[in-house]
Amino acid sequence: MTTPLIPAAARVVPLPEEPEPVVRRRRRRIGKASPLTYLVLSFVVLASIAPLYYMVVMASRPNSDITSTPPPLTPGDQLRDNVTRVFENPDVVFAQSLLNSLMVSVVATITVVTLSSLAGFAFAKLRFRGKNVFLLAVIGTMMVPVQLGLVPLYMLMGWIGLAGTLWSAVLPFLVTGFGVFFMRQYVSQAIPDELIEAARVDGASTLRIFVQVVFPAMRPAVAVLGLLTFMERWNDFMWPYLTLAPENPTVQVALSRLSGGYYTDQALVMAGTLLATVPLVLVFILFGRRIVGGIMEGGLKG
Repeated sequence: MTTPLIPAAARVVPLPEEPEPVVRRRRRRIGKASPLTYLVLSFVVLASIAPLYYMVVMASRPNSDITSTPPPLTPGDQLRDNVTRVFENPDVVFAQSLLNSLMVSVVATITVVTLSSLAGFAFAKLRFRGKNVFLLAVIGTMMVPVQLGLVPLYMLMGWIGLAGTLWSAVLPFLVTGFGVFFMRQYVSQAIPDELIEAARVDGASTLRIFVQVVFPAMRPAVAVLGLLTFMERWNDFMWPYLTLAPENPTVQVALSRLSGGYYTDQALVMAGTLLATVPLVLVFILFGRRIVGGIMEGGLKG
């Protein structure tokens, strides 16, 4: 028997095998950091930690050591005494200011996250008349400087009888234009319309779709917005300084009073600043991993 002839065009010519695939080499090249990368990252970490470390050093030293030359670079043994003096200062109710800032920040964070998530979902996935006009109005609030609204906002708080109370520091920040726009952008890109339509076919209401379908997928954005809102409200100085009574300040206002007067006790100010920084560090330690994990999860899904 003679073997049939195979045309040359139909013959399969085996290609020479490469010793290492190109994709694998690229992954190794991308995943391996150079010594210069480690050097730059080390410098960034040291530059970020240095102010916090020096704050601890100054908060644990007597006031005479702060103005010495060269300045001390190691912590001292006066931290407990300085912290005690902060809480016992008769001109500043520091414990009350910490509690006030905590209440304002927590309430603002919860309301901003909740209302911004609802509004962002509505602007991104619902159809209603005037949606684009309302969205432009929300974005327009972000373009107005905060200083322009202080006087009318203070007059409004006085008209409704809340000027000087803690509610006046909470009510103007129950929702923000940035939060609504941020959540709207996230929902538009991260949640497909097919998922919402499938839930509607199953008979789910709009509220149920938001609670059971949309909000769980918004967790990375919720964590980021919550952290940013908490930090913003905790560090806010101008509006609480204008609207709150002197005997009921927030922590930033209390710190300004510690540094006021003819003579500034720098050790006292540094100890108060350290106490005001601890809650922010704790919040970031508790929720920072969830934020990074959520962002990485969203990146892998995308």
